[in-house]
Amino acid sequence: MARAYSLFEGSYSVDISKKFVPFDPNKDDPKDRPGSLFIHVHPFLIETKNGLIVIDTGLGQRNEQDELVIHANIKKLGFSIKDVRYVLMSHLHKDHANGMVDVQKDGSKHLAFPNAEYVIQQQEWENAYSAETSSYNTAVFDIVQRSGNIVFVHGDGQLTPEISYELSGGHCEFHQVFHLEIEGTHFFFGGDELPEPEEIFRNFIAKYDYDGRKAKELREEYWRRGKQGDWVFLFYHSKSIAIGRPEIKADGSYKIANVE
Repeated sequence: MARAYSLFEGSYSVDISKKFVPFDPNKDDPKDRPGSLFIHVHPFLIETKNGLIVIDTGLGQRNEQDELVIHANIKKLGFSIKDVRYVLMSHLHKDHANGMVDVQKDGSKHLAFPNAEYVIQQQEWENAYSAETSSYNTAVFDIVQRSGNIVFVHGDGQLTPEISYELSGGHCEFHQVFHLEIEGTHFFFGGDELPEPEEIFRNFIAKYDYDGRKAKELREEYWRRGKQGDWVFLFYHSKSIAIGRPEIKADGSYKIANVE
């Protein structure tokens, strides 16, 4: 049976500078970082009988052994980096895309998943190069481009019989979401349009979205469809449940239940 795993990269605070500063809730005081958002970063790994799938790649953080944290986490689960077949990218903001490349301390740079195809919306790629914002790290993109491993997609479509994508355009103009229907389980990754389970029940228009109203409406749509289809939701920035599915409570309302 297909299974999803969080490749948790850490907890961070982010202010107007868009720098991701490590934040330990057990030691650090949020009051010392005024005007900051506090988020976790969860790339995901999905195990299938046809190979491994990575969904978004994190900040590219390294551990004390100078190894990508995302690599170390995959190995801890007993898997090989060489067996990653697809890397699905919701968008290319640096907290989602820096881990596409392995940038070592000696300055050498390599594709993080050399046997994988990187699935990217072409207009998001083009926009990332032209956008005047610190949200993108184009030095990483140059390495990916030279690799020849990019699969550019356009709009909505079907990548494989198991994997489909939808151009959503809420968080950024060419953001995409993914549906993976594998061995009887429907996994859904909403990227930064559904980054935390709390946003299902506390729906709002966010200032950090390209189209806040559209992102709000998309969250409502994803939840409605997900309840009907018993989806497994993957929450990239969750501080609570990273992998969850709808569950009816005793009073008839719904909650997100943790999926082990």
